[in-house]
Amino acid sequence: MAARKTNRMFLLSLLLLQLSFIFAFDCNSKDLKLQIHIVPHTHDDVGWLKTVDEYYYGANRTIQAGAVQYILDTAIVSLQQNPNRTFIYVEMAFFKRWWDEQEDSVKSAVKKLLANKQLEFINGGWCMNDEAAAHYNAIIDQMTLGLRFIEDTFGADARPTVAWHIDPFGHSAEQASLFSLMSFDGFFFGRIDEADKQKRLKEQRMEMVWRGSSNYKNASQIFTGVLYNGYNPPPGFCYDEFCADPPIQDNPTLFDMNVQERVDAFVEETCDQAKSYKTNHIILTMGSDFQYENAHRWFKNLDKLIHYVNEDGRVNVFYSTPSRYLKALHDAGKDWEVKTDDFFPYAHCPHCYWTGYFTSRPTQKGYIRESNNLLQACKQLESIHGPFANFPSSQNLRNAMAVNQHHDAITGTEKQHVTYDYEKRLYIGREECQDLMGKVLKGMYERQNATSSLLQFQYCDYLNISVCRITETENSIVINVYNPIGRPVETYVRIPVDSKNLVVISSKGQPIKSQVVPLSRETAQLRRSHRGFAAYEIVFLAAAPALGFDTYFVNKTGEKKFDEFQPKHSHLAKLKFQNDFIENDKLRLEFSIESGRLVRIVRKDRELSLSVDQQFFWYNGSTGDEESRQTSGAYIFRPNKTEPYDLNKAKVQIIKGPLVEEVRQTFGPFVSQVIRLYRNVPYAEFEHTVGPIPVKDGLGKEIITRFDTNIESGGLFYTDANGREMKERKRDYRATWKLNITEPVSENYYPINSRIYIKDSSAQLTVMSDRSQGGSSIRDGQIEIMLHRRLLVDDFLGVGEPLNEPGIDGRGLITRGKHRVLLTTPDEAGHLHRQQGELMLLQPILSFAVNPFSMQEWLSKLIPTYSGLSRSLPENVHLLTMETIKSDEMILRFEHFYEKDEDHKLSNPVNFKLDGLFTDFNIVNITETNLSANQLLKNKKMMKWNTDEKVAENSFDGFNIELNPMQIRTFIAKIKHV
Repeated sequence: MAARKTNRMFLLSLLLLQLSFIFAFDCNSKDLKLQIHIVPHTHDDVGWLKTVDEYYYGANRTIQAGAVQYILDTAIVSLQQNPNRTFIYVEMAFFKRWWDEQEDSVKSAVKKLLANKQLEFINGGWCMNDEAAAHYNAIIDQMTLGLRFIEDTFGADARPTVAWHIDPFGHSAEQASLFSLMSFDGFFFGRIDEADKQKRLKEQRMEMVWRGSSNYKNASQIFTGVLYNGYNPPPGFCYDEFCADPPIQDNPTLFDMNVQERVDAFVEETCDQAKSYKTNHIILTMGSDFQYENAHRWFKNLDKLIHYVNEDGRVNVFYSTPSRYLKALHDAGKDWEVKTDDFFPYAHCPHCYWTGYFTSRPTQKGYIRESNNLLQACKQLESIHGPFANFPSSQNLRNAMAVNQHHDAITGTEKQHVTYDYEKRLYIGREECQDLMGKVLKGMYERQNATSSLLQFQYCDYLNISVCRITETENSIVINVYNPIGRPVETYVRIPVDSKNLVVISSKGQPIKSQVVPLSRETAQLRRSHRGFAAYEIVFLAAAPALGFDTYFVNKTGEKKFDEFQPKHSHLAKLKFQNDFIENDKLRLEFSIESGRLVRIVRKDRELSLSVDQQFFWYNGSTGDEESRQTSGAYIFRPNKTEPYDLNKAKVQIIKGPLVEEVRQTFGPFVSQVIRLYRNVPYAEFEHTVGPIPVKDGLGKEIITRFDTNIESGGLFYTDANGREMKERKRDYRATWKLNITEPVSENYYPINSRIYIKDSSAQLTVMSDRSQGGSSIRDGQIEIMLHRRLLVDDFLGVGEPLNEPGIDGRGLITRGKHRVLLTTPDEAGHLHRQQGELMLLQPILSFAVNPFSMQEWLSKLIPTYSGLSRSLPENVHLLTMETIKSDEMILRFEHFYEKDEDHKLSNPVNFKLDGLFTDFNIVNITETNLSANQLLKNKKMMKWNTDEKVAENSFDGFNIELNPMQIRTFIAKIKHV
């Protein structure tokens, strides 16, 4: 039976291939002339080889030309000279800066060009974001920032209808879904795997309908096209300052007239392209990176090319835009195939897999994810605060986060000085947000106190390395624990202190249990003495209400009455038994005395035990070999052999106490790890510290952590798409073409934005990540995740320098990150990994102040606890966005964050009411919009494509909201503060 099915599929594929040649476009046909859409465009990276500012002004030209201000200056003038000319622009981070500098006459001209559709905004996000390392929360934010600028400045007629991701290095099904929900009718991009592309070219399958979501299927579909030349002009027809192609020379009195030769070459090139597409329309991208700095040169040659080609008469060529091209495809009435998987990983040659950037610059990736956490909390408190004239703003952090989603920012594929610029922008935005949040919190505490107090909140950005000056030096501190989630949460707080004689007091004035833990040697070395001097960390369990905060106090004390709250069983010792262990109420982790490594995880509340060997390895990054000159670099992951080098044994210490038990492992001079079990949590926390990676031996190294288990995974593993839906991955397999096994490791790597898991019928092992990383399952029962990379050669893809981050002292970058590891049965896994995904994305924000009050004053004069919600959101509903637009208007997004069939209860549709939900304001009026909040939902009318399903309709009933699995609904709310 299986053989017959395989034979039928083969014959069907062969028939389709034959039909593709039968119906290939014939340029000699008199009945149907080839229609060629010329699309003048520029691709302007929001930072890459130069910083954002350098690219805008044209500075640092020794690195790259690139001057966006001149591109826009000259393109606008050129468009005004000929009403047939068109030009598209994409990156609003640049366009808004340019727009703000223009005089009224130029602004008026731009608006006229937009009205005439000579100038079109395409895509319209703040940047062209990456699709592998960017989290969906940040993608939605950056797209909203750009699209709402267009809507507010130019009106609905300028709203982009085509998504344009011509440069990102692989394409995510979640990105396609998000674009569909943002009202885009089409999605065009330039990069897909070369083997996939060649097969599609032969079979006229370069264009399709992409249905990115398995949860809301047809409502997520978007027409998708793969561009023939990436995003460059056809060979021989580039007219930029730095192009070597011949201009159109049409003066018959001169010796070098080349019109007929150029026309013949153009017709030949375009007719060859047309053979790979289903209609008599093709699109030509006329432009590339930072082109049109001298737009006059481009347009003068394009005018001539269009004139002489049309005079020749074999094909018809004209100025166009992606939206006009999309309409032509729609009007052709063809049937289109439906794609449901994604375009990862991407390779441009058999040994060139772009899977290294999933992990490159891990500290930058972590800083971006952490900054998103801060930004969401900042926007919430800004909204709660109300009118904000002469008050700090979230705007700089919004802008910086948007810039950092660019496909050469969060990817880590930029030059080192550009990395510093990206991080500086985040730092400045964070400082403003922290100022805003501190002021709002102070006001909330003092609501019933007429006089302003000395309460001044500050934030500690280096808690991950146990540095916080205020907690190390003050005798009595206030800790505010702000929870940005719409349900109450509990979290373990861990802060550096310089004394063991401490007591933690709740907002009700009662001492609570705490544990003092000695600082690890690795942490002390990492922070260095000039950054912090705490000898200990104090750990306690804090609770915070929904969208609100609670207050805790840490006081130094020598009084014996607080002894009962200090750890009685804490000890620091070497492992003494064959299998020593740490445990909490739910889990037991066993470690080998021989190797010091984890060997078993046991679920104590279920009869579930898993053999696990977790350790660290490193791949030697290739510097090229006889098979290929391709090296491992910022983009490319190419190890020089399949088997990595192991770090084998670990030196181990163990700490036990009433709240946390932990094993501290040292695998060598550049890799260490702490594995923790906090009381009554369902996961084990693995905190790795990697670096500086040694390279004096001349070997670039790529460090992984690997879990080897006895799970019978059958070649399958699962990774998330941008933090949302899970995608099944099959080792050594592609769904749409036959994979040629050339790089057995890197060709099986996929982006991990939030989680990866393997499973069989009885057990599932899930690893949750705190930032984007690359990972795989190279053998059954394995999960491996890349943590850090340091390489000594460039990978020849444009950066021009190796991925060799110097760190703060030039010895090499050190990264520290966390994984949460879950052992579950497959039927309970969905609930736990969804819950932990939300908690890792939006962790409680800690702020600190010197305590100026007695406990009696706190209880009588101030309000030490607050909730922004009158009732908690349902367990499967996430408050994705709460963002001020005006003093009386905000964007609200609610998300059902479970997939269909993921949980027997929480995967069902859910209803809740908005009426009276918020405590500080009432919703006066509410309007539903598309996902990017730049179009009323009632006005969203998508193009219909000939596929096998109808597009689902949307509806909204007053203040009652229904959410289906994975659905996000966006509203603009008019509010009145109470």
